[in-house]
Amino acid sequence: MTLLSVEGLTVELPGSARPVLDAVDLSVAAGEVVGLVGESGSGKSVTARSALGLLPAKARVTGRVLVEGKDLVGADAAHLREVRTGVASMVFQDPRAGINPVRRIGDFLTEPLRLTKGWSKRQAEARALELLAAVGLPDPPRHLRQYPHQLSGGMLQRVMIAGALAGEPRLLLCDEPTTALDVSTQAEILALLGGLQRERGLGLLLITHDIELAAASCDRVYVMYAGRIVEEASAGELFGSPRHPYTRGLLGSTPPLTGPLERLRPVPGAPMSLAESAPGCAFAARCDFAEPGRCDQSPPRLLPVPGAADRSAACVRVAELPPVVATEVRS
Repeated sequence: MTLLSVEGLTVELPGSARPVLDAVDLSVAAGEVVGLVGESGSGKSVTARSALGLLPAKARVTGRVLVEGKDLVGADAAHLREVRTGVASMVFQDPRAGINPVRRIGDFLTEPLRLTKGWSKRQAEARALELLAAVGLPDPPRHLRQYPHQLSGGMLQRVMIAGALAGEPRLLLCDEPTTALDVSTQAEILALLGGLQRERGLGLLLITHDIELAAASCDRVYVMYAGRIVEEASAGELFGSPRHPYTRGLLGSTPPLTGPLERLRPVPGAPMSLAESAPGCAFAARCDFAEPGRCDQSPPRLLPVPGAADRSAACVRVAELPPVVATEVRS
């Protein structure tokens, strides 16, 4: 069953030279972990926020965002509230920005249950204790009485995940959930999310700028650049044999975990800002394979990758560029 289906989603903001999102298509099925990767500013977070109707009022949105078959584009407040409290939930990047610093953890977890489900204080607290235990916090009764500043970043992110699970969602959107954490805590949070996803059969969209993390954690991966999806593939295929020049660049600028030390090959230039636009491929100015007269004419659409089922890349030269393996990308 498809839980999230984004179809031709375009988001425009006043004053921008180009759309924040431009004809984005992606999907997440029940029990599936899908990655959305790209540099900062590529449109990943806007895509996730669109799924819960969290875009600013000034945003002009076209296309469709279907959550369990119901379109949220233009949906009224009652419909959005129904989705946010029972179908889909989101884990944000910075837990300290998502929890009121002057209220206790117990208030953060119990208030939504009392307001949306009509539960008593005792029922809500019992559920909050279950949630804190489920996310691996060692002393749930004590944590309910604590304030956010009394918890570490990793513990507070676990509280955020507990809050996201309070409504028993079937779709979980995780927007850079480990960026602000140290490496060991990142691994713990990812293991926790993976375990909860498998245990509950959740559909999970993992947003990250770390393509290797996505390859290790996800079933399928979408690569986004300048508001467009530029490659889609299974995690194994994407990491083992990237086909879009941008995906190759991301992998080439990532240090290998094993083997001798190597000089990294950063992607030249800088990502395109919202004040910039390009008539053709947005990545052409940074691409080693760009050809004048082809890559600067019109934005390329996703094309099937020759010889590979269920994967595509938005590059006019996708049929010409030789496939590479990850070790070659870093050589």
